[in-house]
Amino acid sequence: MRRKLYRQLLEWKDRDSRKPLIILGARQVGKTWLMREFGKNEYENFIYVNCDHNSQAEELLRTDYDIPRIILGLKALSGEPIHPEKTLIIFDEIQEIEGGLHLLKYFDESPVKYHVIAAGSMLGITLNRVQSFPVGKVDIFHLYPLDFEEFLLAKGEDSLVEVMYSEDWTLIKAISLKFITLLRQYYFTGGMPEAVGAFVSREDPAEVRYIQQNIIDSYRRDISKHTSKVESIRIGNVFDSIPSQLAKENKKFIYGLIKSGARASQYEVSIQWLIDAGIVHKVCRVNKPGMPLKFYEDLGAYKLFLLDIGLLGCLADVPAVKLLVSSEALTEYKGAMTEQYVAQQLIAENFRPFYWSKENSTAEIDFLIQSEDRVVALEVKAEKNVKSKSLLQFVTDYPEIRGIRFSMLDYQKQDWMTNIPLYSINILPSYLKK
Repeated sequence: MRRKLYRQLLEWKDRDSRKPLIILGARQVGKTWLMREFGKNEYENFIYVNCDHNSQAEELLRTDYDIPRIILGLKALSGEPIHPEKTLIIFDEIQEIEGGLHLLKYFDESPVKYHVIAAGSMLGITLNRVQSFPVGKVDIFHLYPLDFEEFLLAKGEDSLVEVMYSEDWTLIKAISLKFITLLRQYYFTGGMPEAVGAFVSREDPAEVRYIQQNIIDSYRRDISKHTSKVESIRIGNVFDSIPSQLAKENKKFIYGLIKSGARASQYEVSIQWLIDAGIVHKVCRVNKPGMPLKFYEDLGAYKLFLLDIGLLGCLADVPAVKLLVSSEALTEYKGAMTEQYVAQQLIAENFRPFYWSKENSTAEIDFLIQSEDRVVALEVKAEKNVKSKSLLQFVTDYPEIRGIRFSMLDYQKQDWMTNIPLYSINILPSYLKK
């Protein structure tokens, strides 16, 4: 399995100003596999320390922050040599050891520059609460579920990825049915590595659903383990409401859909917990499409998306046949699956999406992103029969803004808007640079 973050890890390894690295990501997005794979391929050896329920590691790392003593202890525990430029040191679940994160500061300040990577399934929660985070002493990367491009590579479809990036739209149109078939598979499977691996190996939908359900159950266990009983119930209620929130025509998060009479004051902490755990993504409304978009953020209006489209389908109990076989696979559920897909791909490509809606009107732009020195308006359509009244009016009112529509139509370029097929969404960063 090939992950695009691997290239960033290579750049980090060769950087003169390299600091200890933290990889943030939800449970089971592949952090441990990626760190170990990177250590195996790019170093003479690697030291892997799982800090969860590891009394020896806890005793070694909590005593003090004397780096030479810690290095000696790691050698003794692992039976492996440690060479500063030839060994990768991996601390997994580092948040489980009190002061573990603070240790990274001393690795950064050490006169001997070791290669150190840390990760943890609940690390985002810890970072939001810890008071001694080593600000300025670490590098941070984010790992998400496999995006559609990575799914194609996992399927061995390297040539299709090459065709996609060629932007030879005549050729892409000629093989569009193959792209659409694989996109349907991605809608069902999603990007969680274990689910993708099982689907690639055996193409058994029941096994994929079983894996997805296990992942969802592990999230529920994390919620119960790390929060009070009252808070865990509230977090679970928010989590369970996401499919119905996204199935609405207007996908703005409505507290009343959690339960009757629910208020923001009751659930704001619960939502933030899910965000910090990497389980949901928050896309806020802006009241004006100005630069930078963050200046015009409306904190009171937002959409919540799950981290993975496959998990969304599992949580909503969408039948596999609806996504893998049905001709309605990409058009049902009022575009909920398609908007989830686009949000997930944008975030994986390191865009920070917002959305825009007009007060007292149905006019809405699904996503706004920043590209270099301009705002780009993105409209999402789940099918070929499209109408773009909101987008047309929007780019008419704001002529400096570029309009892009993602749909199942083939590539089209018009004066006011460009249509890009949904299965070609990964070209967006390179397309915008042109």
